[in-house]
Amino acid sequence: MNAIKAFLRDQAFHLRKEVWEIAHLIGEHPELGYKEYFAVDCLSRFLKKHGFKVDCGVAEVETAFLARFTGMRPGPTIAFLAEYDALPVIGHGCGHNLIGAASAGAAVVLSKSLNLAGEVLVIGAPAEETSGAKVTLVEKGVFRDVDAAMMFHPGSQNVPVISSLALDALEFTFYGRSAHAVAASNFGINALDAVINFFVGINALKKQVSPDVKINGIITEGGTAPNIIPERAVARFYLRARKREDLDELRAQVIRCAQGAAEMVSADMSWHKFEFSYDEMHTNFALAECFTKNLEELGIHQIAAPQTAMGSVDMGNVSRIVPSIHPYLTLGTGTEIPHTREFAQVSLSNHGESLLVLAMQVLAFTGWDVLSDNKLLQQIKREFRSLR
Repeated sequence: MNAIKAFLRDQAFHLRKEVWEIAHLIGEHPELGYKEYFAVDCLSRFLKKHGFKVDCGVAEVETAFLARFTGMRPGPTIAFLAEYDALPVIGHGCGHNLIGAASAGAAVVLSKSLNLAGEVLVIGAPAEETSGAKVTLVEKGVFRDVDAAMMFHPGSQNVPVISSLALDALEFTFYGRSAHAVAASNFGINALDAVINFFVGINALKKQVSPDVKINGIITEGGTAPNIIPERAVARFYLRARKREDLDELRAQVIRCAQGAAEMVSADMSWHKFEFSYDEMHTNFALAECFTKNLEELGIHQIAAPQTAMGSVDMGNVSRIVPSIHPYLTLGTGTEIPHTREFAQVSLSNHGESLLVLAMQVLAFTGWDVLSDNKLLQQIKREFRSLR
């Protein structure tokens, strides 16, 4: 380990208590997406204390923030992504309290180097568990001048290279005509029948698509009383596929199913996206390789092969416009299941603190490499241009 990385490692240990207190406080005060006022206050006060300029409410998102630290001379710009929203009822069952604290901590660690060239950003991105504010931040140009973006996520293994599924969230509304279900049923048009036909069609479609395609739906509205023919029925679906172009084709097929189901009962149908669409995650391999080498330098040698997460992340949209990584690092024994109370509890344990310090160090090391090694930066950019 060279002298600079040894210095960064020591800074991470020096900041350990302060950053762990932030992670623990956020973990004990879970907040849902776009309501993360306590978390933003904790993170922004910590960053301001250590010399960062912090702007809150960026991109017209109240609980998004942009923190900036400028080095002694010009250079690249790197961004650490902070997440801090919780799950309903469960709390921080996805470990976002650790994510936000680790990104802020890594940025502060880097800022302590007197040789720092370029800029270090912390981009606070709310609501990953729901509508995914990174989509808005991308569209509003927050990443416009960023050369590389990175974050970590607690998981069951150390996985530097991940991909994820592209996601569309669609709501279908069927419009019929109400009537007395017994005395005047012939005058009604049953919107619920259209929804049921829709689900039958979707079940048939599922048998025709590849195994990596996921179609999951629920009926959110199906009528008001058994003796009234439903004039309105609503269904919501998540559609997922490995690639955006495959998902676009799947979406067209599902919409045709909905149209056919409506026509079968002479109902009308409309649809819209009820949440932001996520693109698949494109890991930058050159950046991920750098992250992996730094893990090994920190004594972590149990590193898993590339994996495709069966969920969807809004970091995928970031990876479309900026070279990005979204690695997973092992939390606890690796057997705790995300989105459970047990996962939330282990994020607040000694295991969570150990992972936080490791994540701070490896992110800071990787950030330093990007800022200081022009050859690496050009390799990252060449790979990214070839992908686009």
